[in-house]
Amino acid sequence: MSDVDVLAHGLWGGVLFGRRTRWQWRGAFLLGTAPDLLAFGPFYFAQWGNTNWVMFPPYVHQSYNVTHSFVVWGLLTAAIWYARGKFPWILGAWGLHILFDIPLHALSFFPTPYLWPLTTPLVNGLRWAQPVVMIPNYIALVIAYALMIGLRNRRERAELRHKTVGANDAIR
Repeated sequence: MSDVDVLAHGLWGGVLFGRRTRWQWRGAFLLGTAPDLLAFGPFYFAQWGNTNWVMFPPYVHQSYNVTHSFVVWGLLTAAIWYARGKFPWILGAWGLHILFDIPLHALSFFPTPYLWPLTTPLVNGLRWAQPVVMIPNYIALVIAYALMIGLRNRRERAELRHKTVGANDAIR
């Protein structure tokens, strides 16, 4: 997975779709990494400790198609929305993963089949691992997390002031 940054996928999913609680952040982080973990994880696990690595077998490519498709994501999201009666925003982390991968995968290494099983015009994008992508990406993540933490702290201070004022009024 040299051309992808699974950690960045998880961090973006967490900061954009998991801001309310730690559990929600963990879920959004996991969903942000899930397309790559589901596609590549079994293969890497099977290769663990093996010095004779093989090329990616067909099942890796097929699972990559499934996990990196807006069609599959949309159908699953719609089914959960219908079943729960409210939109599952946390699944946006998975959709964001797909969106990021479209321009950030070269045709030579797992181009993103974002319309699979429909015919998809593939994009010959930049690679995540290039400094021109990775450095600004992590700078943006630091800024996004600083904003998230700052807003959370501001909200908590406001709630604390509100509780303190309410408690003082009750004493009088």
